[in-house]
Amino acid sequence: MKHRIDPKIDCVFKALLGSLENRNLLVSFLNAMLADELSAPIVRVEILNPYNDKEFLDDKLSIVDVKASDARERIFQIEIQMLRYAHLPARMLYTWADIYSQQLQSGNAYQKLQPTYALWLLAENLVDSDNDYLHAFKMRDAKGGTLIEHGGIWLFELEKFSSQTIANEQQRWLLFFKQGGQLDDVQLPEWMGTPEMRQAMTTLRQFSEKEVNYHAYQARQNFLREQHTIELELKVAQQEKAQALLREQLALQREHDARQREQTALQEMEAERREKEAALAEIARLTALHAGI
Repeated sequence: MKHRIDPKIDCVFKALLGSLENRNLLVSFLNAMLADELSAPIVRVEILNPYNDKEFLDDKLSIVDVKASDARERIFQIEIQMLRYAHLPARMLYTWADIYSQQLQSGNAYQKLQPTYALWLLAENLVDSDNDYLHAFKMRDAKGGTLIEHGGIWLFELEKFSSQTIANEQQRWLLFFKQGGQLDDVQLPEWMGTPEMRQAMTTLRQFSEKEVNYHAYQARQNFLREQHTIELELKVAQQEKAQALLREQLALQREHDARQREQTALQEMEAERREKEAALAEIARLTALHAGI
């Protein structure tokens, strides 16, 4: 392969799972990721926003996600997210709700609604409270009771996924997306020996060897680097601003404390002066009283 290609870069990700010629890869991916959720394997999918070369060549800054439906009209949203930011969970919930609600047109009954599954592959960890790489969020109450089984949001955190031994197809796909950018197609590891993985590697090879695709890939990679750099610079600027504000607050507090000490000292001096005056007045009174005797 001429260049190493990272399958997490969004234009590559969508070519892998959102192109019509790779529709079987999407079926394999969904069955692997939702193996514990689906009552029966997905056999066929319709890609609702199929990938094409012109899409990312003409619009390098906005590669949309993959959306598909199956024979039972269940809806699937698949996203790759390279960077973590504060409002990402709100975006996840909003996009899931938006896709779910779009099923109904004017006059449709609620019975038309079908489960909607949002699958997010995250290059950076989002959940800091544990080391689990998989989190499934569904409509539940505090005791775990089900309101309705209509899908949910699945998070796969690639940083937390550390297994080198493949126990199932879900782990195979996760390892591919985590390590795919370092793979050499001449000497592929044993776990890449399935037909689906070889087909996925063919897509990476096409990005590597077709110059127009590789230039688009580089453009996306550079854009993501710039975004990451901007976010880091913004975070540093926010930290510096917070530190400057803290220093200003500390300086104001020190100034306030100094004024308080000065005021206390003046009050003490005033009290001491009054005590002296009172003492002198008492001495004068006693002196006068003694002289009158």
